[in-house]
Amino acid sequence: MVGPNGNESSATYFILIGLPGLEEAQFWLAFPLCSLYLIAVLGNLTIIYIVRTEHSLHEPMYIFLCMLSGLDILISTSSMPKMMDIFWFNSTTIQFDACLVQMFAIHSLSGMESTVLLAMAFDRYVAICHPLRHATVLTLPRVAKIGMAAVVRGAALMAPLPVFIKRLPFCRSNILSHSYCLHQDVMKLACADISVNVIYGLIVIISAIGLDSLLISFSYLLILKTVLGLTREAQAKAFSTCVSHVCAVFIFYVPFIGLSMVHRFSKRRDSLLPVIMANIYLLVPPVLNPIVYGVKTKQIRQRILRLFHVTTQTSDP
Repeated sequence: MVGPNGNESSATYFILIGLPGLEEAQFWLAFPLCSLYLIAVLGNLTIIYIVRTEHSLHEPMYIFLCMLSGLDILISTSSMPKMMDIFWFNSTTIQFDACLVQMFAIHSLSGMESTVLLAMAFDRYVAICHPLRHATVLTLPRVAKIGMAAVVRGAALMAPLPVFIKRLPFCRSNILSHSYCLHQDVMKLACADISVNVIYGLIVIISAIGLDSLLISFSYLLILKTVLGLTREAQAKAFSTCVSHVCAVFIFYVPFIGLSMVHRFSKRRDSLLPVIMANIYLLVPPVLNPIVYGVKTKQIRQRILRLFHVTTQTSDP
C-alpha cells in the first residue's frame, strides 16, 4: 500500500473480495456453502469415529484414512468460517498476520494431505504386490511415524512462506481476489520483484505435489502389472480395494493442478473462475472423500449402516 508521502509501506490488513461480481448474491450462496461444510465435518468425523471404535479397522489403510479425514476437516475449517463471515456479515477485512496464518495453514495442510495420499498408495502397493510382507512392513508404529513425517514435511515446506511474504512491500492495493488468503494471490499485490516467491512456489509444487503424484502413478502401474497376472476374482477384489483411493487422488489433485494453472496463466484479477476453483479445491474434497469411502469401502459402509440401525432402534418407543 502507499504511505502518505507516496512511499512504499507494509500492509497491515487485506480485503477479501469474496466472489467478484456476485457480491449481492453472496448472502444466499453462503447457505449451500455452509451446508457443504457441515456435511464435510460430520462425514469425516463419522469416518474417524467408526475407525477408532471398530478394532477390526485398526489397519494401516483405515488409519491413513483417519489422517486424511482429519486433514480434510482442518483444511475446510481454515477457510470456511472466514468465508461465512464475509458472505453473511460483509466482514471483508483480515489482518496481515491472520492472513499469513491462514495462508500457512492452507498450504501446509495441503502438503500433508498429498503425503498421506502417497502413503495410502504405498499401502495398497505393499498389500497387493507383496501381501505376505504387508503386516511386517506397515506396522502400526511405522504408520504413526509416516503420519508424523507427513506433518513435518508439510510444515517444513511452508516454513519459508511467512518470511518471503513479510519481505515484500505492498504499495498497489490491499484487495485480494479470493475468499481466503493464498500465496499466489497475495504476492501479486507486491510492488517489488516477486521472482523469489515464484521460484519458491514452483519448487514446493514440484517437490511435493509433483513428486507425490508421480510416485502414486508409478505405484499404480506396479499394482496394475501385478493384478493383471491374477485370477478374475482376485482382480476384482484388488481393484475394489483401490478404487476409493484412486477417487480420492483425483478429487484432490485435479482441482489443485487446475487452480495452480489458472493462477500461473490468468491475467485478470477480477476473474470469477480462479475464485470458484479455489473454493472447490478447499471444500469439495472434504465433502466427497467420506462419501466415496462410505459407498465404496464395504467395511466402512457396513459400520455406517449398523450405526444408523442402532440409532433408529434406540430412538423407537
